[in-house]
Amino acid sequence: MIPSFFISHSTPRMSIEVNEYTQFLQQLSQTLPRPKAIILFSAHWESNLQQVSEVLEYPVIYDFYGFPDEMYQIRYPAKGDIPIAQEIEGLLDKYGVSYEVETTRGLDHGAWVILRLLYPNADIPVISMSVNPQLAPKEQYAIGKALSALRTNDIFIIGSGVTVHNGRALKRHEKTGQADEWALEFDDWLAHHLKNWDVDSLFNYERLAPSVQLAVPVYGNEHFIPLFYAMGAADDVKKATLLHRSYRWGNLSQSVWQFG
Repeated sequence: MIPSFFISHSTPRMSIEVNEYTQFLQQLSQTLPRPKAIILFSAHWESNLQQVSEVLEYPVIYDFYGFPDEMYQIRYPAKGDIPIAQEIEGLLDKYGVSYEVETTRGLDHGAWVILRLLYPNADIPVISMSVNPQLAPKEQYAIGKALSALRTNDIFIIGSGVTVHNGRALKRHEKTGQADEWALEFDDWLAHHLKNWDVDSLFNYERLAPSVQLAVPVYGNEHFIPLFYAMGAADDVKKATLLHRSYRWGNLSQSVWQFG
């Protein structure tokens, strides 16, 4: 059974960088069984109703601006898998989760940047999934839980986001990798409750977590919530392991959590 994962997609620059974090992601897939398919919940695909991709071959979405020209030439021709998408839809039906089928949308950078590092040959089918920031964390977790049985069929479930993501607080001149105290404080709180599978506290992170107004600002929780989808997908095991944590620009977290 393949664990589910929360993987930070950090910054689009990862697509052209070689550093400790990109090298970690390149090696991560070598430690796992080869998946039959990948289900990926991306922070950059928001919707008020759960969306499930039935795409035959994904175009790349360059949903960023002001970056080097070479980044806009990158291709990642991942294919979809309609039967697995329909299996997902069957599980959502079973657990009473409303959804819509999407047949044209490409992969945003929250998806293709990390997939290209994990599986550079684009030879594993992908089913892209949206996230809904308006849902309560308990409901986001429940959507992941509805899909948990797919892990027994060698399907790799990923939530792609960033645990500490505040564009207004970034220090783009910071090159040392040192993290702001408030970012560490929030991620330490998160780590403690994830490792204890304390969903009561985690579902109330907006009220309980230290420095939450900085780490997950009210104008943008979409990067944090993929964590709940990925965590819910391992509800049958309830084990969380931090595999990597680093920072750039003072507080942009690069963390990888394994669930299960």
